[in-house]
Amino acid sequence: MILPWTDHPWESSVITAPTRRRQALVLALAVLGATSLAACTAGTGPDGKRPRSSAAAPADPASRPDLRRFYGQRLDWRPCGDHRCASLTVPRDYSRPGDGKTFVLPVAKAVTSVAGKRLGALVLNPGGPGERGVRLIEDGIAEDIGRDVRERFDIVSFDPRGVGGSKPALTCTTADTAAGSTRAPNGEDATAEDAAEGVAPLHPRTASERADALTSARATASACRAASGPLLAQVGTDDAARDLDVLRAALGERRLTYVGWSYGTSLGTSYAEQFPRRVRAMVLDGAVDPSLDWRQRMLGQATGFRKAVEEYAETCADAVGDACPGSTPEEIRALVDRLLERTGREPLPVDDSAYGLDAAAVVSALSLSMYTPEAQWQDLSEALAAADGGDGTRLAALAAGEEETEDPGAEDSGEASGEPAEPGASEGPAGSGTDDVPEDNAEAALIAVNCRDVPHPRDARAYWDALAPAEKAAGAYGTTGVTGELVCADLPAGPGRPHRVSAEGVPPVLVVGTAGDPATPYGEAVSLARQFPGGMLLSLDAPGHTGYGRSDCVDRKVEAYLVSLTKVRPGTSCKA
Repeated sequence: MILPWTDHPWESSVITAPTRRRQALVLALAVLGATSLAACTAGTGPDGKRPRSSAAAPADPASRPDLRRFYGQRLDWRPCGDHRCASLTVPRDYSRPGDGKTFVLPVAKAVTSVAGKRLGALVLNPGGPGERGVRLIEDGIAEDIGRDVRERFDIVSFDPRGVGGSKPALTCTTADTAAGSTRAPNGEDATAEDAAEGVAPLHPRTASERADALTSARATASACRAASGPLLAQVGTDDAARDLDVLRAALGERRLTYVGWSYGTSLGTSYAEQFPRRVRAMVLDGAVDPSLDWRQRMLGQATGFRKAVEEYAETCADAVGDACPGSTPEEIRALVDRLLERTGREPLPVDDSAYGLDAAAVVSALSLSMYTPEAQWQDLSEALAAADGGDGTRLAALAAGEEETEDPGAEDSGEASGEPAEPGASEGPAGSGTDDVPEDNAEAALIAVNCRDVPHPRDARAYWDALAPAEKAAGAYGTTGVTGELVCADLPAGPGRPHRVSAEGVPPVLVVGTAGDPATPYGEAVSLARQFPGGMLLSLDAPGHTGYGRSDCVDRKVEAYLVSLTKVRPGTSCKA
């Protein structure tokens, strides 16, 4: 059955999507130093709910004359390896859809329905923000979904606006920042000689340390503005949800059947709020609660990762046996403390790296390894033992979201394998000043979407004030979470505010929450299910991020809902 995965963004993300073919994992943004989980973006009324406004899409957006050409599209499917590909055109600015500026989004489909049983298309979002839906199809997600669903639905996904093969696409890379992999935390080119001096503290306490942290965040924001320009203000989740409705129409679907993991729950929630009567069935797994502000989100995630690492220490011996780097929880805690103290003074050597493994990367590797314990704790244990012996190479690979053993050529393009290239290959954004958009631009998308969606303070004092409470609640996971939010102080923000879901008329939505989920804490799933009218909560009693694909019990109930709209009873819980 399918397994959740996260694919590598900037240094982190809140992503997860299922497939057992890719296990490259990335940390939730608030812990590793990017920005907070994205939420839906709309202002709130006095009751804390999203108000109706002239900017919201009408009940039948296809009837708007200025959107008719977008809603009237029919996808031109063509063979693309083992699946089919097409391109979808959407307006960059829904308030001015006739200005000629568009995004062209790649779409992929696995035709798995059985003649006579087909119910329609099932649209998936793998999370992020910044994850490529086309890659999800390429990686064989359809083969890992239950037979009842495969026989009745074509499995569809797409690269959201600004992401992956989108034209144009986001980037935070310019000629001046292209050497990012060789840079120290202060943004300067790293050398072996200055590596020790360049170690950034996990908790910047002095004025000088805080100035360095702020300078680094501002440099990142500046690079994003220089490389992506106006696109930064055009990639919010509400607009991506409008794109999703255009896709629904282009697929010929009267109503949407949807599964979203992690950030994909934000996209689904926004869709349900804007188009409640366009929903047929919606599964939101690894829920993001739109009523939380940036600080609440960050603290919830950081605390979740601290607890998950503690669970690793407590259960490591039972989980991985002799590979466990300590015979007792106390020994493992002591090992982690030694590594953090040692790498806080001087990075550990890492093969083919001038800078090495610093303390922030240790926090990163630990946190990343909490997503799917059953698949990751063995590698983490071996990497910790090697790092304790002085070699940081394996732990650095985990911190970067790299697979322990990769299939050479697994990431080759279709052209390299003799297959047609997917539609919408990345090109530089118009007016961005660069054509050098990487194939995987999750880093830039993660930054831009999160900062656009979630309001952040402009004054650095708010972040410094959050450091002590974050350290008290979550230790190093909390302080790195706070400093990671700094980049959003200097990037475009949308009009959104924390709000409770307002989706009158939406059918029952199924929210899946995992009790030990560190990236999207279980309490957010409980809250989101309550906010939806008729919302249903399906709980998984297990560690790790998300539930669909990690428990036969969860899989059966999710798929019965997708196929037959079978409701889940209140209080339903599954085991891993």
